Amino acid sequence: MPINLQMPALSPTMEEGTLAKWLVKEGDEVVSGDLLAEIETDKATMEFEAVDEGTIAKIVVAEGTDNVKVGDLIAIIAEEGEDVSAASKGGESSAGKPKAEPVTEKAAEKAAPAPKKAAEPAPKVTPSPSNDGRIKVSPLARRLAEQKGVDLGALSGSGPGGRIIKADIDAAEGGTAPVKSEAAAPAPTPATAPAPQPAANDFDIPHTTQKLSGMRKTIARRLTEAKQTIPHIYLTVDIQLDKLLKLRSELNATLETRGVKLSVNDLLIKALAVSLMQVPKCNVSIDGDQLKTFERADISVAVSIPGGLITPIITSADTKSLSAISTEMKDLAGRAKDGKLKMHEYQGGTASISNMGMFGIKNFDAVINPPQAMIMAIGAGQKRPHVIDDSLQIATIMSATGSFDHRAIDGADGAQLMQVFKELVENPLGMLA
Repeated sequence: MPINLQMPALSPTMEEGTLAKWLVKEGDEVVSGDLLAEIETDKATMEFEAVDEGTIAKIVVAEGTDNVKVGDLIAIIAEEGEDVSAASKGGESSAGKPKAEPVTEKAAEKAAPAPKKAAEPAPKVTPSPSNDGRIKVSPLARRLAEQKGVDLGALSGSGPGGRIIKADIDAAEGGTAPVKSEAAAPAPTPATAPAPQPAANDFDIPHTTQKLSGMRKTIARRLTEAKQTIPHIYLTVDIQLDKLLKLRSELNATLETRGVKLSVNDLLIKALAVSLMQVPKCNVSIDGDQLKTFERADISVAVSIPGGLITPIITSADTKSLSAISTEMKDLAGRAKDGKLKMHEYQGGTASISNMGMFGIKNFDAVINPPQAMIMAIGAGQKRPHVIDDSLQIATIMSATGSFDHRAIDGADGAQLMQVFKELVENPLGMLA
């Protein structure tokens, strides 16, 4: 009996996906664990593995097809010993749609609607002068009128509110444009102003278009949802980095033989995780009418990938060593850019960190990644004048901004988390204790 391969749900929020690429072709034999296709989900491009053995009898959905619903038939596998052509036809029959019945003349007559009286053409709206006596006319139409010697005062505009547009100028040049009626009464002022119209007819700017990927659509939807439904509160602190940079240098010297090199971000991930455990009121999430308080700190780390952004997770970052965090982060980031992450490696997390310091960004406000209730935005470490022991000195200063869901986290609790984070980064041995 043929096996129907259906579009899998590769993430909890996936409703449809793009069948980006087939890794097999019709006639190929496959066994459990073989890679069949690359599927672009709402999160990332993931590989789809076979769970059954057999021969690819028919590929139903071509690669590159968008908006394939979860559960839709995408291919048919013939089991061992089964006729491949028969399996292919059987799959087509089961997946096909019923044919439409032919339409008879009587049925067509019965279904045809009765002819209606032709509607009277809508009268052209006479352009109403603006408050300073000028005629309503688009910039492009005005230029064309000047070039072609068309009298704007003699035309009736067909645009919004009687505005003269390019089409009216073209019609006037051909002698088909309606002109103002001298006896016509002035048009009444509308009760409400017409909706603004796009200026696509006025300007033709060279451009290219590209269809949004599933990931980009999801990013747009989730960020819009986050800003519309989550009341953000932003808290910023300036943090002295010199002790952390010195500790990092010393640790890297000892870890060199193990092939480990700590980044500043590795230490900041650890600092945020420890801070969340010290201020548990910020390690929370809103779930309907309930507040969840998490017992460990799983840090989602923003990683830029081709076509979007993904947040692989360092689980239990509060209890892991810096070398373990560094090794795991490098592995996750590498596989994220290759689209090789597994669902549990980017789904979840109790809080997020986004570091744009490598781009020279001094500070920024990050958007919360729901259902999480906070995200830490990290700016660049810069040499700045700074007061140390009541004297003005030069120090490496970094700005960090926490974005908090004000429904779940009070401002005082967010401020306490920022204070603890600052103390841990400025005295980094405390996060290793």
